[in-house]
Amino acid sequence: MITLYGLSSPNVMKIAIALEEMGLAYELVHFDIFQGKQFEKEFARLNPNGKVPVLIDDEAASGPIFESCAILLYLSGKTGLFNPDPLAASQWLFFQAANIGPAFGQAMHFLSAAPAGNDYALSRHLTEVRRLFGVADRRLAESAHLGADDYSIADMAAFPWVRMHDQYAVDLAGFPNVRRWLTEVGDRDAVASVVERWPALKAETLANRAAASADQLDRVYGRGRFGTGGDLVPD
Repeated sequence: MITLYGLSSPNVMKIAIALEEMGLAYELVHFDIFQGKQFEKEFARLNPNGKVPVLIDDEAASGPIFESCAILLYLSGKTGLFNPDPLAASQWLFFQAANIGPAFGQAMHFLSAAPAGNDYALSRHLTEVRRLFGVADRRLAESAHLGADDYSIADMAAFPWVRMHDQYAVDLAGFPNVRRWLTEVGDRDAVASVVERWPALKAETLANRAAASADQLDRVYGRGRFGTGGDLVPD
């Protein structure tokens, strides 16, 4: 049995896509980060970094698996699927982990959660988002997919982030190769199935955020009395 702890973030979506693509049965357990359970010692035993996704596979001798790209590598190794060129796929997998995820995530924070007066930070992150679209577009001009001509876990990793281009005001007319790739990946049955289910999961996440207190939100975002990080260690 495979259990996936997560919410509606792109890093969770990439794992759901992989599980669907690989034909693995799983249960997605929605994790409410706004209640602060990720800061508890019990969850720290699943992921010392206090983040989702976390995957628990009863067949995994290593125990819980955290970090989304590590989970993708684990699932690919378990099934022998979607990693036809391991070196190329790894480079673009970690391109997503080290660049797309952090830049897009910070941009979204300043777009949706930061108080007013952060124009420089927002501009800086949105500029980086556009730069990364350019990097991906040039790659996809020479290769059908990110890791290689064949679809791989590198595409699964990047797709959930790149598909949100409109939220970053990125016009795909300037990135035609990314637009072609998004269409092709999005048309895959497994991907389309996950995308179709995602609005309900996102609505649940947003409802949890709306129900959170100001103090709970401050703890999640590491601000206010939690700004130094001193109170973010496991309870």
